Formats: sequence, C-alpha cells, structure tokens
Amino acid sequence: MKIQTENTHGYLYITDNSKECNKNTAFLLTRLNERYLDEVKKSDCAKIITAKETLKILNIGKDIKIVGITGTNGKTTTAACIYSLLLDLDKKVAMQGTRGFFINEKQVKKKSLTTPTVLDTIKNLKDARDAGCEYFIMEVSSHAIAQNRIDGLEFALKVFTNVTQDHLDFHKSLQNYIETKSSFFDDETLKLINKDDTKIRYNKSHCLTYGVENPATYKVLAYSLDDGISAAISKIQKVYEFSSPLHGFFNLYNIVAAIGAVDMLKVAPMEVICEEVGNFAGVEGRMEIVSQKPLIIVDFAHTPDGMEKVMDSMKNRSIIVVFGAGGDRDRDKRAKMGFIASKYAKKIIVTSDNPRSENPENIIKDILEGTKYSKALKVEVDRKKAISEAVKWQEEDEVLLVLGKGDETYQEINGEKIPFDDREIIRNLIELG
Repeated sequence: MKIQTENTHGYLYITDNSKECNKNTAFLLTRLNERYLDEVKKSDCAKIITAKETLKILNIGKDIKIVGITGTNGKTTTAACIYSLLLDLDKKVAMQGTRGFFINEKQVKKKSLTTPTVLDTIKNLKDARDAGCEYFIMEVSSHAIAQNRIDGLEFALKVFTNVTQDHLDFHKSLQNYIETKSSFFDDETLKLINKDDTKIRYNKSHCLTYGVENPATYKVLAYSLDDGISAAISKIQKVYEFSSPLHGFFNLYNIVAAIGAVDMLKVAPMEVICEEVGNFAGVEGRMEIVSQKPLIIVDFAHTPDGMEKVMDSMKNRSIIVVFGAGGDRDRDKRAKMGFIASKYAKKIIVTSDNPRSENPENIIKDILEGTKYSKALKVEVDRKKAISEAVKWQEEDEVLLVLGKGDETYQEINGEKIPFDDREIIRNLIELG
C-alpha cells in the first residue's frame, strides 16, 4: 500500500512494497520486508526510511494518544470497552483490532489482522488524526510484537490482560510466548497490569495494577455475577461502584482494566467513568446471546483458558457445548480443550472449527484424547449439522454454548474461506422450530 505525503521531503508517497518503489516514492523498511532491501536499492527509490521517520514526516505525534492492549484473552473486549467509555465521555477516538478499524463510532475498515502492518497502522493513525481523534485504541498481538509490527509507535498507555497457552505453533514454547508478551512492557511507558496474572514480567516504573484476588491499584472489593456484573472497586482508599450487562467473571477483569485505563488517561473522575460502564453492551461474538429461549450463546473462545472462563461463567447451569479446534495450529491445546469441556459440560458435541489444510477428523481425534470420561459425547465433523444436533438435544433448563468462531463469517477449509456464521445458522434453526 501507499500513503501520500505533502511532498516536503522530495517524494509524494511512502510504501512498504518494494515493487511500488520509484523516484516519487520512499520505501518504509520493516522486519517483514527487509529481505527485499537489495531489490529496493537497485530501483530508483526516492529514499529508504524507518517507521519513526514515517510518523515524523506525516506529522503524527503525541497529539493523538495511542493505547495498546495485549494478552491472550480479553484484548478485543477490553479495547472495545475503553473505546466505548471514551466515546460516552465525549472524546473523539479511533479503535483498531480484530473487529476492524473504527473512527468515532463508524466502521471504516472491516476485520483483518489483530495488529496489521506498520504502514497500515500509520495510515489508520493518520486518518484518525485527520478526523480529530485524541485517542487511538489498538489491540497488540504477540505476532506483531515478535515481528516488530509496532515499531516506531509511542504508546501513551500499555494494558496487559492475561497470558495463557496460545500460538505455540508460532512461538514454539509457552515460555517464548510469555517472553514476547513481556517484552512489550520492558520500557518506562505508562502501563496497567493484571496483578492476578503472575506469569508476565514488566518494568515497574510508571506502572499501576488491577485485580480481584491480589492487592492492586484498582482492586475489586466485592462483586455479583447474577444477571450481569455489579462490583465495587477501590482506588487509594476510595470506593466506586459500577454495573454492566455483560456476563462472566472474565468480563469483570476486562471492565476493571478499561475503567483503570480511562482513569489513567485522566479523561474524567472515577465516579463518572463508572457511571458510563452500563452503556457498554459488549462485543459481537463474545458471550453473544443469540437466543434467549432456548438460551444459546456464541463465543470466540478457542484456547483452553478461554474455554474455561466462558464455561465457568455458566457453571450454575446445565451446559451443552459445541466446539472444535483450528487446523495447522498448536496441537497441544486440543486435548486440554476436550478435558475442560468434560469438566463443565453435561453434553458435548465435538466438531470442526477452521480445519485449514488439516483433516478435521484428525483434529477431532486429538480433542477426544481429553474427553475420555465424558458420558454424553457426540462427534459430528460438519459444523452446521453439529449445531443443529445440539439445538435438538438441548432441554429447557440447559444453556447451549457454541465456541471457537464467535463473529467470524467464514470457515477456512483447504485454503478457501467458505461463508459460515454460527449465529446465522442458530437463528435459522430457531425460526424453523
């Protein structure tokens, strides 16, 4: 892609694609494209520049505050809650992440990578700045940290949610994954850390914390998870209360992280921030109630920890769960996901997720290693048929959890993305009775 400049540096465009280089176009060198550097040098490229230089050329500075959220689970909901709170507090704000790119309540770009390329992010920052945004909220993936896709960005605040097993196909070990996440918090940038997650390493300079179990700057003193979330949190001996329509213990963490982040940005007093929490209705595909009667919930949970948090939030109900695991990804988590399903669910249907290039039956076989002691267990490779079977199997007092894909609108099979939406399938089944 290209970004247009004001031609004050002798060129009209900046690109990260070596094939687009010419005398009017500078080349943004990144870790992902450095292998094409020789090709660029042989071209008539105007100049080779860094991400930091690109930001300076485009005059993107500290007038737009960047907030980065990283963690295995909770990035999307925490980012969305921060975004929602800032909008409700009459701030102009943009958000970039799994769900796409948004400026002041309008979706500008559809879903893509959690954290896109450096140039994509810079382009989004420029568009946000041009729209008058004061804040830029972004999800930061471990892949982006490892690949320097956040190179040159100066964060006003960094937020940590949690770290559990994921992406081991890329990072090779849990320790490598933790080290990658930890590296994001090595500097003296203002940061907000989940005190209840002890695996992360961070620079304690300019650091505040939040938590439920351990002493923290933003400490949950009491909470109720009946019919949504109600809680009391303390900050420096003062107590504040909030209520949310969201469900689940894990969402308590997400909301407290968002409250703490907005408070650290000095946008409004704590009591005002807490009053606005009730306006945030959550994120599509995250504990999304698709049907009330019967109760059917769709969630993106695709890791052992994510599954456990969702299922634990419904542990007082009889649970039917439909789930699979992604192909060409970490095999080690599959049996663990099967075990967690067995731990919480009364009935289980194991099916396909995004098998990609793997045989879905082999993926299911790995999952079944963890479900050996489940009494009510079915296997259905076809995800649509699996959901249909679950709806028929569901009794009045049971909750059906359909996990793994959330608000995804496709299923990836053998390199092809086939239209598929769990929620649409469920709604059609309910309508048909």
